[in-house]
Amino acid sequence: MIPNFIHTYVSVDCVVFGFDLENRLNILLVQRRMDDVPAERQRKLPGSLILSDEDVDDAAQRVLHELTGIKKMVLKQFKCFADPLRASNQDDIKWMDTEYKHHIDRIITVAYLSLCKIDHKINSTKYDTVDWHPIDEVPSLPFDHNKIISESLIEIRKWIESDFSIIFELLPKRFTIRQLYQLYSALSEKRIDIKNFHKKISSFSYIIPLEEIETNVSHRAARYYRFDAKIYKKNNTRLIK
Repeated sequence: MIPNFIHTYVSVDCVVFGFDLENRLNILLVQRRMDDVPAERQRKLPGSLILSDEDVDDAAQRVLHELTGIKKMVLKQFKCFADPLRASNQDDIKWMDTEYKHHIDRIITVAYLSLCKIDHKINSTKYDTVDWHPIDEVPSLPFDHNKIISESLIEIRKWIESDFSIIFELLPKRFTIRQLYQLYSALSEKRIDIKNFHKKISSFSYIIPLEEIETNVSHRAARYYRFDAKIYKKNNTRLIK
């Protein structure tokens, strides 16, 4: 009996997280070009087929560079998505035929997550439309991109528990304890008393208090802090669960 081996294509898809001024977790979505499909149904994760001379990690870095204009970003491969039906929707098939000039009947994607400060200017060389979307307002996306996003949230929570320093990739260089608390709460989905959180954070030598406070705010002005990566590497302390 001859095995029914598949002839397939391999792609990468990237989930890029950001944290906005309203203290909400966001992801970057791009718009694919399809003339006969409403704009609201054209959002997708940034991604690409892997080129013949590329390593999969290099392909992901290329996608991120084309997306943001940033040459090197924090990047983590987290899962392969290979459902035989993941590209069976007729709109998705039509888009792939147009985008890649090939008939693609099976595509496996390697998913990555990345982190980007939301105030960084996005200079995309590939996409006309690149927008941040709050994680709880992400629309229905093509392929299995909604599933990839859900899985990426699970992965980033594990990542933070093993390396707390990556959370500072999402915060501005100077931040308040409330901003850090709200970001950690959004990512971890843990209910933590903010007073206890503040007390614990204050004990971390790598979170440095600054001689600056918020201005032009309606609430009590909070002190700013900064993250010191060198001290963190020496201590390598996890946030207590």
